[in-house]
Amino acid sequence: MSGKERREQLIQISRTLFAEKGFDGTSVEEIAATANVSKPVVYEHFGGKEGVYAVVVDREMQKLLGMVTEALSASHALIKLERAALALLAYVEENSEGFRILVRDSHAASGTGTFASLINDIASQVEDVMVDEFAERGYDPKLAPMYAQMLVGMVALTGQWWLDVRRPPREEVAAHLVNLAWNGLTGLDPRPRLSTASRIPEHRWPAAPPRPAEPRTATPPRPTEPRTPAPPRPTEPRTAAPPRPTEPRTATPPRPTEKELRELEKQRERELREQEKIRERELKELEKQREREQREAEKLARELEKQRQREQRELEKQREREFREQQRLIREQEKIRERELKEQEKIRLREARAAEREAARQARLIAEGRVKLDATE
Repeated sequence: MSGKERREQLIQISRTLFAEKGFDGTSVEEIAATANVSKPVVYEHFGGKEGVYAVVVDREMQKLLGMVTEALSASHALIKLERAALALLAYVEENSEGFRILVRDSHAASGTGTFASLINDIASQVEDVMVDEFAERGYDPKLAPMYAQMLVGMVALTGQWWLDVRRPPREEVAAHLVNLAWNGLTGLDPRPRLSTASRIPEHRWPAAPPRPAEPRTATPPRPTEPRTPAPPRPTEPRTAAPPRPTEPRTATPPRPTEKELRELEKQRERELREQEKIRERELKELEKQREREQREAEKLARELEKQRQREQRELEKQREREFREQQRLIREQEKIRERELKEQEKIRLREARAAEREAARQARLIAEGRVKLDATE
């Protein structure tokens, strides 16, 4: 296992242990034993339990902040609220261990603060949205930070409650949250539903095991102390208070009508269609690029094959030339041997003819000598 894979393994194991037992209930020995490594390996990667805890908390905070930030990028305020509530509940459902770590009292070693600091970070983003909405609707923008804390706190505490109960489904919980935040108690919808623009398909993730119930000890009653009656306050003459100046009231922004919601849904559908077209164009471009790359690869393969064939032909031609050269040398050598044999045959014939002539001459000389000898006798 590489160092990067080992580090990721230790992070995942520590995440599970911190979610189950908390920071104080988890030890380096337990992390190392679960990962089947020695303690020095954990110290080598993180420097100790505090280091790995800081990495786990920071990773979970960044994941949740990223989901909420993406949800707040919608165009309409109602859609932003719906998607932000859905984003938090989706994180709770899909990352139960990470959310349990965040909602615990974060240890000082995390280096990233407690769950309250995370809520403040989200509230600061919601505050920027609400400042614009307040200014547009005639409210005092200075009240936006307070309303942002109220809104985010309501959603966050509902998420903590829903972490264990897990019912009703998260879209229904988000619809009721938005119903209370958007309509208020006086205008609650008896059957709230999310708008079509914010609905997302349900992901079938395994439900996290319920948190075991802890026995609660009853708080003993505080002892009551006898109260001494307070002395009567001296009465002072009352003067009529001057009438308070009436401030012009700004009209309450009307709730979006069915027509406006339909327009929002149509706008969202148009945006989805545009996004789908963009994705289709991107897919087509990717397909064209892939085809171009495939054609280039095939062309390169053909060029390499042609080059290999040319080299093969050149090699065959070279071998053929060498073979012909060897045959020519063999024929030359055979011709030389034939000439040598002919020369040797000619020399042998000449020597034979010379020997015959010499023998004939000797025979004539012998014959002439015999004739002379007979004549003298």
